[in-house]
Amino acid sequence: MNLTEPQKAIGKENFTDAVNVTRRDFLTGTLVAGLASGAGLGSIYFGYGKSVGNPLRVGVLGTGDEGSVLLGAHNPDYLNVVAVADIRPYNVFRSFHGDVSSPSANIARPGLLSKYKWQSEDEARKHVKVYGAYEDLLADDDVEAVIIALPLHLHAEASIKAMRAGKHVLTEKLMGHSVHECKEMGRVSRETGKILATGHQRHYSVLYDNAVYTIGKARLLGDLHSIRAQWHRGNLPGNDSWKPAMPDDESLVKRLAGWKKDLGSAKPGDIVGLTKKIAQLEAQISDTLIDASTFGYTPRTLADGSVRSPMEELVRWRLWNRTGGGLMAELGSHQLDAAGIFVSAMHGEGKKVKPLTVTAVGNRSIFPADREIEDHVYCMYEYPAPGYEQDQNKKIVVTYSSINGNGFGEYGEVVMGTKGTLVLEREQDVMLYKGSAKDTRVTVAKAKDGSPTLDTTESGGGPAAAGKAGGDSAPPSRGYTEEMEHWAWCIRNPSPENQPRCKPEVAIADAVIALVSNIALANPATQARTEFKPEWFDIASDETPEGVKPDTSRDRYKA
Repeated sequence: MNLTEPQKAIGKENFTDAVNVTRRDFLTGTLVAGLASGAGLGSIYFGYGKSVGNPLRVGVLGTGDEGSVLLGAHNPDYLNVVAVADIRPYNVFRSFHGDVSSPSANIARPGLLSKYKWQSEDEARKHVKVYGAYEDLLADDDVEAVIIALPLHLHAEASIKAMRAGKHVLTEKLMGHSVHECKEMGRVSRETGKILATGHQRHYSVLYDNAVYTIGKARLLGDLHSIRAQWHRGNLPGNDSWKPAMPDDESLVKRLAGWKKDLGSAKPGDIVGLTKKIAQLEAQISDTLIDASTFGYTPRTLADGSVRSPMEELVRWRLWNRTGGGLMAELGSHQLDAAGIFVSAMHGEGKKVKPLTVTAVGNRSIFPADREIEDHVYCMYEYPAPGYEQDQNKKIVVTYSSINGNGFGEYGEVVMGTKGTLVLEREQDVMLYKGSAKDTRVTVAKAKDGSPTLDTTESGGGPAAAGKAGGDSAPPSRGYTEEMEHWAWCIRNPSPENQPRCKPEVAIADAVIALVSNIALANPATQARTEFKPEWFDIASDETPEGVKPDTSRDRYKA
């Protein structure tokens, strides 16, 4: 545990006890109010400093949907955004003004003007430099570190160039587009001494950390034997969040004309909001001025005979194998990361347990041949349970499904043990049940030895649970703020023990799981069972599942 000076003053043992009390308070429901999003909880809970004194000067590479989420979640006490880079005017606009397409979008992506209380984009640009190509930002000596939220195929290239330019890196998940790229990233981090973190935010979720405590330290679930995870979405042809409108879409032009017409007769209270929407839509349409081919995006003829333009590969990058990693990279990696955290908790603190095998099936049964990725994936993983070395029947099975066309159940995990069941929903709610009895209310009480234990009373009113976060309170932080705070704190407090919770040795495991699952999905001959090799998870090993040897001297990594 990384301790601040005040924590060292009260002693590591006492501070650890304080954190454990916090965890017990969470389980009994008394921490719910403290879970609301906001600065301060992460530093107290995870044990890093409440500020870094001199905020880290950061550049953000890629300010699209996810990059703008990170801009909205960063804490200026830790990070000072001094530059952004994006080749799309639409994304640059949203980085400053936020996303006004809906109230929920604006909450997630409020923009730098809101974050720093600047009155105009002109004022903001006095503090934040704007670059097109990300390589130009990397040449800026004022930038100490970068956050990378570019399409997946650029993660390795941008990370390695950034570290060689002297910048520390926090890259969005998945760590890389292939396992050999992930190993190249890890090796360059070691060579340059630059901190490399990957944005699997569940490592910084108080909700998930308490689940780990429940499973591992408190042992309230007994022996873990099964985890069921899912991420279901209602995306359908014509209504697909991964297939946004192209900037030259006639519907955007018609919408813009309609809004401008409405502006003339708008009520005074609606003028500001409508004006912002018009400005954002104009920025989206201005993406037509880009020649995406100059940035490496390519045309291709699809299976249905249609031609995908370079601009479509850029805008809809998640749909293509060259630029994205499909459902397993974008969604499954999060939940397999969580499953791995839960399984590892059974093996003791500090363990990172890897899966033994995966069985995978996927198809595209809803969407037409206008994409390369699956719209349904179903995977089953075997993990070693404690005692596996002595008895290879001792396994924990994780099942995962990610589908389109029906969003029932949304996303979450169900963790089942011999004594209880833990249900986590949408990174916001956690419910604890004794055994499999859904009609039994569960609270957490003290056993005779003082340890926490499940205490049940029969409930006639349907499912109930202790430790349920949410309800009338604000939802718990998803961990974005905390992961960036701790990354900045580790950089400002260099020491071998001060490392991000999702450092390369951890992040590569999540990448291997997702990428090997994709290999299994693409090869029907392996669907019966694919075994994971330990060497795939070792950054120093040249073994990779795709059979490509890591090479940090590739031309694409040169400045």
